[in-house]
Amino acid sequence: MDLLGVAAVLVEADGRIDMWSPAAEALFGYACDEAVGQYVAPLLLHPEHREAAIGLFAEVMETGRGWAGAFPIRHKDGRTRMVEFRNMRLTDNIGDHYALGLAIDRSTVRQVERSLALSTRLVAQAPIGLSVLDTDLRYVAVNPALAAMHGISEADHIGRRFGEILPGAPFTSAEAAMREVLASGVPVVDRQAVGRTIADPEHDHAWAVSLYRLEDHHGHVLGIANVVVDVTDRYEAARKADRAQRRLRLVANGSARIGTTLEVERTAQELADVLVPDLADMVAVDLLDSVLRTGRTDIGEDPPLFRALAVQTAYPTDAAQALIPPGSLTTYHGDHPAAHCIRSRRPLMITHLERGDLTRVAADSDAAALLEQAGVHTAMAVPLIARGQVIGVMGQARARNPLPFDEDDLTLACELAATAALSIDNAVLHQHIRSAAEALQRSLLPQPSPRRPGLEVATRYRPAQAFSKVGGDWYDVIPLDADRTALAVGDVMGSGIPAATTMGRLRTATSTLADLDLDPARILTHLDRITRGLDPYIATCVYAIYDPHRAQLQVACAGHLPPVLVRADSPPELLDLPTGTPLGVGGVPFQTTALSLKPGDQLILYTDGLVETRNDPIDERLADLLRLLSPPHRSPEETCDQLLHKLQHPDGHDDVALLVARAQPLASAQEPEPSQ
Repeated sequence: MDLLGVAAVLVEADGRIDMWSPAAEALFGYACDEAVGQYVAPLLLHPEHREAAIGLFAEVMETGRGWAGAFPIRHKDGRTRMVEFRNMRLTDNIGDHYALGLAIDRSTVRQVERSLALSTRLVAQAPIGLSVLDTDLRYVAVNPALAAMHGISEADHIGRRFGEILPGAPFTSAEAAMREVLASGVPVVDRQAVGRTIADPEHDHAWAVSLYRLEDHHGHVLGIANVVVDVTDRYEAARKADRAQRRLRLVANGSARIGTTLEVERTAQELADVLVPDLADMVAVDLLDSVLRTGRTDIGEDPPLFRALAVQTAYPTDAAQALIPPGSLTTYHGDHPAAHCIRSRRPLMITHLERGDLTRVAADSDAAALLEQAGVHTAMAVPLIARGQVIGVMGQARARNPLPFDEDDLTLACELAATAALSIDNAVLHQHIRSAAEALQRSLLPQPSPRRPGLEVATRYRPAQAFSKVGGDWYDVIPLDADRTALAVGDVMGSGIPAATTMGRLRTATSTLADLDLDPARILTHLDRITRGLDPYIATCVYAIYDPHRAQLQVACAGHLPPVLVRADSPPELLDLPTGTPLGVGGVPFQTTALSLKPGDQLILYTDGLVETRNDPIDERLADLLRLLSPPHRSPEETCDQLLHKLQHPDGHDDVALLVARAQPLASAQEPEPSQ
């Protein structure tokens, strides 16, 4: 007892201390000669606690029922310490009763419970599992509590090896720990073991196992003592808490990672990435094709048509070939979980998949064979529901993870599916709006002839990509009298259909004003007045008129980035024009600048989507533009392609309108123009 650090106090029936262990000296502060023969109550208890303690003592002595619990004890130095007690009545061979108290400081009681070694009589009465094994790990002694845990009688333990009583992988590490303790003498305290025994073969139990080596007085190794405490309740509580935390982490992770863009496929892939591997070994996300095409769920008599959006697996597996690859169209048979979800609007969970059930969750027999080879044993499908309509299905399965899906897993999957469904639906809606805006934008842009008198012209329009919206960028090439040509590039500040509509109105106004034969500054003045009537929109614009007979270019700017002039015999330069204010601001006059053009000179007009990025200074980007326009000079068409390829940001966060005009000898420009 002293070696284990457990204080033992033996009290006679009249309350006097008969035995006082060295550990009791350390715990209570009194030496043995100060305690033995003293009445325990006055020695160890404050006056206010004595009556309760004497009552408990009397009950133990009268009934023989043990008592366990914490009690405040007065230490010799006057401090009060909470001490955990195990009190029991002992009877000697002539019938006299004694009270045995085993005590330990409350802060270390759990360690003491796991490493306690008792005499044969105490072992029999102990509620924790106790056993002694020899150096071959054969059972020498087992108490009733441990026999009950194992579901094997005490007698059937004796002489049998540990591995015979508790076979299987869950107990292999415990046996290895026993051999290590025998070899090193270093105790093992509170080693957790989880497994199933004959006593309850259908459920997992958890035990806290403590091991220490037994030696005789000469240091010879006798064997090993095993102290086992059933901590299944604590283990289950910890598992539930861990699952709850995992669920919160997944939900939080899903909220942060799902829906970061307005791209349908990427949002679906984000959902799959969140689920794997924390919830499932493999995930597939399918959307109804009618939702992608029209934005509405259209379920008729025929099996619904799905488009696969995302597939993810936790590890390389041939089972991935059983999943429909992203981008493919497919229909599922009527018993498939996806079909069930579309019809019922409810999730479906299959806890245990038997061999014949795999054809139900697979697209076809070949896919079922792949799932069987991979060891898929549980599956579930969850409908993606947004704004009251089913838009798709999320399917999940486990193979390497041995646990079947349960109700907690299903609840978590439904929560994540609800979050993702709304994000996917928003992405679909954005895609349709963006497509409509882009179609409108393109329909409003002209299709200019590549040749005008004295000019070779190339134009490009690139709508915004990724999560940004289509904007109001435009260009125009307007024929004027006397072989002149008006060139314009502008940008309505805003995005979507409203911006595209405003762009169309400004372009129409520009074409109308161009027929009035006004200089560029007057044109911008009239456009400014018109734009102020389109509140809250403002726009930037560069407007130029080229006269091939005079080889002269007149240009004015309304808050726009400067054009680039590339002369045939000198480096490219940004035109130093009066910048002006954007259209719609008003109050500031515009100025026209005139300059000459020679054959081969090029004028480049562009919108900010070509050169502006979120991370690079605009001066550096304009320098890149000039560098790309340096000799050797290319045709206008080649120049457009090169600038878009080299300068436009990969994410395409803004529209780009680009116009390149190269001066030509007038004689070559007087040939009949191609029909528009």
